[in-house]
Amino acid sequence: MNRPTPKHKAPDLKFKLLDGNLWSLEKQKPDNFILVVFYRGLHCPICKKYLQQLQELLPEFEQRGVNVVAVSMDTEKRAKLSRQKWELPDLTLGYELSEDTAREWALYLSAGVKEGEPDKFSEPGLFLIDTKNQVYYSAINSNPWGRPYLPSFVKAVDYIVSANYPARGEML
Repeated sequence: MNRPTPKHKAPDLKFKLLDGNLWSLEKQKPDNFILVVFYRGLHCPICKKYLQQLQELLPEFEQRGVNVVAVSMDTEKRAKLSRQKWELPDLTLGYELSEDTAREWALYLSAGVKEGEPDKFSEPGLFLIDTKNQVYYSAINSNPWGRPYLPSFVKAVDYIVSANYPARGEML
C-alpha cells in the first residue's frame, strides 16, 4: 500500500461538511498550510479532548495562515452530536469519510468492539498540506493516543515558515 509521502501530492480528499457544503482539498487556498485532522468519531473521549484543544487553537492557526479541518467516518447525525456535545462551534467538521479515502490516506481501520462504536472507523491521522497540495508532514496512529501535541504544532508552523524549513521524510 502506498502512503502519503512528504514532497508528493496529497491523495484526493473530499467529504461533506456540517454546514452543508462539500470540502475538497484541491479547492483550498491557504496562506501557508492546510491542517487535516482525521479523528475516530463520537465514541472516542480522547478525540473529544483533542478536538476541543484544536477548537481553542483555531485563532492561533488562522493567524499563521493554516486552514483547519477535522473529519471522521461518522454519519452526519453522529458528527452533529460531536459538534454539540463537544462544544466545537467554530471547527470545520466533516463526516462520512469513505473507507476507500481512509485507505488512500493510509489510516488504520478498526472494527467496533464495544457499545457505542460504529462497525468500522478510522484511527487518527494528522496531515499538514502545503500550498501546492503536497504533504508536508504526516502522523498516523493505530490507537487514539500518541497524536502530535497541538500547542507545539503551532510553534512548529512558526519555525517552518520563518526558517523556510523543507518537508522531510520523502524517501521511501
